[in-house]
Amino acid sequence: MYRASHNVFLSIAILTTFVLVACGKRKAADGRTDTPISGTIKFASDESFAPIIEEELQTYQYRFPKTHLLPIYTDDNTGMRLLIDQKVNLFFTSHKLEKGEEALIQTKGPIPSVFPIGYDGIAFIVNKANRDSLLTVSQIKQILGGKFTQWRQVSKQNLQKNIEIVFDSKASATLHFVADSILGGQKNMSKNIVAAKNTSSVIEYVNKTPNAIGVVGSNWLYDRRDTTNTTFKKGIRVVAVSQTTQAMPSNSWQPYQAYLLNGRYPFVRTIYAIVADPHKALPWAFANFITGPVGQMIVLKAGLLPYRGNINIRRVEVKN
Repeated sequence: MYRASHNVFLSIAILTTFVLVACGKRKAADGRTDTPISGTIKFASDESFAPIIEEELQTYQYRFPKTHLLPIYTDDNTGMRLLIDQKVNLFFTSHKLEKGEEALIQTKGPIPSVFPIGYDGIAFIVNKANRDSLLTVSQIKQILGGKFTQWRQVSKQNLQKNIEIVFDSKASATLHFVADSILGGQKNMSKNIVAAKNTSSVIEYVNKTPNAIGVVGSNWLYDRRDTTNTTFKKGIRVVAVSQTTQAMPSNSWQPYQAYLLNGRYPFVRTIYAIVADPHKALPWAFANFITGPVGQMIVLKAGLLPYRGNINIRRVEVKN
């Protein structure tokens, strides 16, 4: 699916709010004293987005040193419940609000806003001993759906036995995306699913388990020492996916930034910030910061696709 480029524009909304903020802190009825550029709040994020959210968080707090944003990295269900109950006013996830969720939030008072902030890929990782690192979309669907339960069903030469599918959590945004967007419903999922504690545990489990295939967000893959975002972490073997009937090196693609953009990599999801902030203070300001020029540049440099921005792909020929 082709990701259209968007023109970068500077939102004046957050700047206007900064100007209107009073010099002193006035305590609201709910006890909050935060402003767009000061105060302490908690917010929630699905754990699969932790790397990119941490980068955004560090930059925002560096620019506004009087702010203290405390992240709660959790599963998708728990994060949404925290938002509905107004225990947090900001939640990062991979789906828009459903009508029932929006209605529940509005019973608490605030009208929620949804900000798309970028795109990442759903990546599949296998153990180094696994010979099958090239898979078709059809094969992945059959693995996830439980039609393939043995690796020999994928390839007769594969000596690994039962296929173990590893997610970070049975309530994560990653699993929800796979169930809804790849398989078309939770009832179609394989019974051979293993739930790890978090994404790091998925990677560790796959590294120790030759017959496992892990499902993670692509923002966990990159070696941060490589600023070009073309090097995956050591120990990770990332599956290249083909949209044809037979996967070969020439028609299979890993979830690199360029292949998310041009549609060669098929499993791409949108990252959303859902804000339910009656004061339009620090949670609202942080979400807007991520959608602005600096925040979108951080998304780009992290190896993901920003929601806004002109992205040009250039072919580079390296000569020895």
